[in-house]
Amino acid sequence: MRAHLDHNATTALRSEARDALLEALDRLAGNPSSVHTSGRAARALLDDARERIAGALGVQEDDLLFTSGGTEANNLALAGALGASGGHAALVTTAVEHSSVLEPARRLASSGHPVRVVAVDGAGRPDIAEVVGAAAGTALVSVMAANNEIGSTCDLRALVAALDERYGVDRPRVHTDAVQTLGKLPLDLAAWGVDLASLSGHKIGAPVGVGVLVRRRRTPLQPLFLGGGQEAALRPGTENVAGIHAFAVAVELAVHEQPVFAARARKHVEKLWRGVQDSLPDARLLGPPLEDPRRLPNTLSILVAGIDGRTLVARLDLAGLEASAGSACASGSLEPAHVLLALGLTPSEARAGLRLSTGRATSDTEIAHAVEILSATLGKAS
Repeated sequence: MRAHLDHNATTALRSEARDALLEALDRLAGNPSSVHTSGRAARALLDDARERIAGALGVQEDDLLFTSGGTEANNLALAGALGASGGHAALVTTAVEHSSVLEPARRLASSGHPVRVVAVDGAGRPDIAEVVGAAAGTALVSVMAANNEIGSTCDLRALVAALDERYGVDRPRVHTDAVQTLGKLPLDLAAWGVDLASLSGHKIGAPVGVGVLVRRRRTPLQPLFLGGGQEAALRPGTENVAGIHAFAVAVELAVHEQPVFAARARKHVEKLWRGVQDSLPDARLLGPPLEDPRRLPNTLSILVAGIDGRTLVARLDLAGLEASAGSACASGSLEPAHVLLALGLTPSEARAGLRLSTGRATSDTEIAHAVEILSATLGKAS
């Protein structure tokens, strides 16, 4: 038996989404932009998926721009919003964002856009007052809803309210990378007041290669690609209708199941942490305290001093436990995790991080097996 505890990297295609995907692939023969019968059938399925996703997220149907995933959605949000603002529009973001936000930010900075990166506290949260202060004269603020590595979150509703109070109608637009939030914590884009939000399918059991940028209030964007007029001419290219249809099923289920999943995930993470503490009392919990209701319920990030995280991941894998030393997008890097460095850890400490993340299919038996493997492996490591 193997224990897979790397669901923040990706999670298995759920059966309902697989059935929807295969159904669509079997049914569809046309391009949704074509006006003939097959094209209209594809368009109808796409429109139905758009309606279902919008309903589940509490937004308008024309707020949705379908993309290839969270990375493209983040890139479109940043480059698209600044490009539409004209000139060298400024950006504010934080030090713990996903690389698909920080790398575009660096590219934008190199092309003349002022970019301000706000630090975070020891739990991985930015100070809202500092973000608001840094936002003077900027076009866009990008702050993630929940961090994929350490489980920290930002009170976006409070952030947007503070920006409104400080800048009024001239406040910058607000984007959030909400990829890790969907299905794990309550997601209420309308109440948060954000203008742009990125979501990804494969984090909730939909196929890889589909995501969405939610664009509320007709937020102006400049497209990344040029071509056809699909997705309000902001994401040209033939839509992945079958993938989007499966994504709609997964979104509805993720939103509906969120409270139950969160409660179960918290119990699983607490049991994992107790197992780590029993075998390695010096292990350090990273991110917010486990009892903090705002943290990602399924994510456990720990520091195992003196052990390279990638080496530990390899040992655990050989023993039957799949975990991560950080973000899957940076797993091949020899550099210490930027999120852990942002917490104030030394490079040596940042290389000693281990992330465990549970998913919808994680069972009590799998958790018990993982605890056994952790106890044996960490005991030898100490």
